[in-house]
This record gives sequence, C-alpha cells and structure tokens, in this order.
Amino acid sequence: MSDFTLHELHCFDAVVGEGGFQAAAERLHRSHPSVFAAVAKLERQLGLSLLDRSGYRVRPTEAGLAFHRKVRFLLHEAEDLRTYATQLAMGEEAELRVVLGDLCPLPPVLELLSRFFAHRPQTRLHLQFETVTGPWERLLEDRADLIVHRVPTSDVRMEWIGLGRVALVPVVAPGFLPFPPTADITPQRMQTLTQCVVRDSARHPSEPGHFLVEGAPRCSVPDHLMKKELILHGMAWGHLPRFLVEAELRDGRLLSIAGRHFPGVVEELSAARRRDRPHGPVADQLWEFLAEQAPVLRPALGRVPRARRASPC
Repeated sequence: MSDFTLHELHCFDAVVGEGGFQAAAERLHRSHPSVFAAVAKLERQLGLSLLDRSGYRVRPTEAGLAFHRKVRFLLHEAEDLRTYATQLAMGEEAELRVVLGDLCPLPPVLELLSRFFAHRPQTRLHLQFETVTGPWERLLEDRADLIVHRVPTSDVRMEWIGLGRVALVPVVAPGFLPFPPTADITPQRMQTLTQCVVRDSARHPSEPGHFLVEGAPRCSVPDHLMKKELILHGMAWGHLPRFLVEAELRDGRLLSIAGRHFPGVVEELSAARRRDRPHGPVADQLWEFLAEQAPVLRPALGRVPRARRASPC
C-alpha cells in the first residue's frame, strides 16, 4: 500500500462535508474529475469503501465515518504545522511553553515575562505551574520550552541562567508548639507534630522528600500558598519560601524555628532550557532577555532568618 497524500485527504474531507463531489470541487477550487479521482485512489490504497454513492447525496460508510474523524484531526495538525512554519519563517514561534516551579516568586518573574511578550504579540505564552520535580519532567519530556525553578546542575541536558536565591524557612504559627519556638528545637521534639509538605506534580518523581521528620504525621498540599494557609491556621508546620512569608515573619503571625537542627535551605532559582535541543528565534530572544535581566531577586530573599536562642536556665 502506497502512502496517501494530504491532497487526497483534503478531497475526502470536502466530499464528506459538502455531501457531493461537485460541491467539494467548488470548495477546493478544483475540477470534479480530479476530486473524484483523488478519493477513488485513497479508497484503493486503503482497501476500504469510504463513501456510499448509492443515494442522491454521497454519504460516508461506517468505515468512512471512523476514518474521517482521524482525517479531521490530522488535517488540523497539518494546518497548525503550516502556521508554525510560516511564523518561524517570519522569525516568530506560534507558542512558547513556560513552566513556573513552586519556588518561583510570581511578581518579579511575571513582570519580566509581561515586558518580553508585550513586544511579541504573534507568539502566545502558554504558562504552566508545577511543583518539586514536575518542572524538570516537563522540560526533559519536551513538554516545556523553558522552566523557572531550581535546577539539577549535574544534568548535562540542561543549561541555566541564575535568577537569584530563594531561602526556605521552617516556620510555625504562634501557639502551635507545646514548647518555646527557639533555635534549639530538635527533630525528636517535632515528631508528634503534623508536618505539611508540597506534593510532587511529576508523574514519576525523581527525588525523595525534603526536610522530613522521620515518624512525624504529615499532610500534603498542591502548592506553597495552600501550605502557608495551613501553617497560619495552626494545622501544621513546615518550610516556606521567604518571599512568601516576609510580612508574616515581620508582624509575628509566623515564627521561624531555624537553627542548628532545622537550618532551612537556600536554593538557586534559575531559568533553564534543554541544551541538547534546537530553539526558535523567539525562544532565543527570551533567553537573552533573561540573561540581561538576571538576577531578579533581592539578596535578602536568599537568607534564612534564625529563631532566637533558648534562654539559659
């Protein structure tokens, strides 16, 4: 069986849509014999009777209906591909897929993206949010063009631009602990208290959980905003990005318990993309723009505020 062509599929689609060869020929601006021959050739190649020609109007057979559903999908994809190629020739991709990770402070990053895409109206920004190792998975499975998250720097498939540092601070609400919230708290003292963690959005998580107290009860949430609300309401404790809790740490609605046993952690926030894949012109322009703007975070966001020391007896 030889390969069929897009021309033959277009003719078949037009005949089904118009209910006849003459109307299909007029729609495609072709002759009646050429459309008839294209559909007949398609049927011979497939070994299927796609059209019932016995009535006044041509109708698809049962096999023709099933085949037509696939044809419509393929023609739609072909049109998208044609549009994409045209925009590439003009120097513009049709779409850029950007994934923001759970460590990404939205205001400064969205402000950058807004400034960039305001001058590129022909390129649509497709924005997604993923947690923990979810951004890496999307990038490595070619389901994202760029991510803003922490990056496994040992993975040679990725290249990155440092955007700044994000501190993760262990915090509790006032009154949550049955003992003073000092820098000397040990994991053993926290074992009876519920710890809140963010669920990994990756289908196949590639890292174990972080900062987990062994044996402690846990609850999980989809993102840090929900985690913050649970902690504020005294339902659990956990680590939160400093940029998300600066106001609450200042006014006392949340307390840091960072110290020798729970030091917190500082992560490097980066923009990352595949090193081993080609990139379109707009993707390259975005990469250069981010490199020019970096870093975008205030240095203070990369420091873990410490709890006070326990008073000597």
